[in-house]
Amino acid sequence: MKNPLAAHPPWRQLLIVSIVLPLVIVLAVLAFAWPTARIRPREVPVGVVGPTAGSEQLIERLSSADPGGFDFHLYADRSTARRAIANREIYGAFVVTARRISVLEASAASPAVAQVLTTIGQQVDAQASRHPAGSTPSGAIPLTVDDVVPLSRDDPKGLVFSSALLPLTICSILVAIAIAVMVRFRPAWRQLVALSVLSVVAALGSYLIAQPFLGALPHQALGNWGSLALTILSISAATAGLIALIGPPGLALAAALMVFVGNPFSGATSAPELLPNGVDRVGQLLPPGAGVNLLRSSAYFHGHGAAGHLCVLITWTLLGCAAIVIGHHRPIHFAAHLARVDVPAPG
Repeated sequence: MKNPLAAHPPWRQLLIVSIVLPLVIVLAVLAFAWPTARIRPREVPVGVVGPTAGSEQLIERLSSADPGGFDFHLYADRSTARRAIANREIYGAFVVTARRISVLEASAASPAVAQVLTTIGQQVDAQASRHPAGSTPSGAIPLTVDDVVPLSRDDPKGLVFSSALLPLTICSILVAIAIAVMVRFRPAWRQLVALSVLSVVAALGSYLIAQPFLGALPHQALGNWGSLALTILSISAATAGLIALIGPPGLALAAALMVFVGNPFSGATSAPELLPNGVDRVGQLLPPGAGVNLLRSSAYFHGHGAAGHLCVLITWTLLGCAAIVIGHHRPIHFAAHLARVDVPAPG
């Protein structure tokens, strides 16, 4: 394939790469560091259970301390709030009574949000304990924390779960490169079959490492395997589709979209509701964000809250497959041009 830089003299080539490559590095650092530096609650859905007066006081206190930080849902009793947490409708709940405050949380949904809720409960407890004697029926309010949906004991902080996303994304792109460019599967149906088979096999290997070896995905083995396979397939199919449509620039576009936007905007290490406004929505519309949340729903919540993420992954997969077919048959023949790239054919 002809190198576009070859038409320029060496000094101009050096000038181009000296500007473009550092700019890419700066943008990559910005994409990963900026969302992390701006993490705070933004409309995090939480429940409040208790007498009307106590609930209103807690909501007013939290709204004043962090305007717009929480989206409050009122529940009649503790069991209803627990059920809402298990269904991924809320991240946690505060249970307020005349004598105490309890925090219900789900570390499996987000260890970061669970820590935020615990910290708020401790602050409320500390403020109540400083009230003059007789200001509350029991003086100090003892705090209890109930983790309704805990993480696996082998991965109590969710580090395995969140750290696997970036290599999974990068390797999914490498799968597309291997099939679309290096091995050059043709025609389109053969490339689609190869992508599907490799996604299923790679997902099985990833699951065997994540659960039997590391214990990070404790439930729904088939669901977890399917979630991983669909995530890999959606990323690799989209990448291969962009390559088929526009050639090598499609690979750069896919890498930028999936790695430098999809990963830091996914909320895998925190939660979408902790990221800056807009970033949370973009992240959940890309395969990395949708994939990690689909896997959470499968591994810990019996599939609750998975529908939207499943639709996103299926949409990207179908669009990628359609792009592969179109790229292999359209008159411009971008895919045919790729087949003539100076890469040694297998065998």
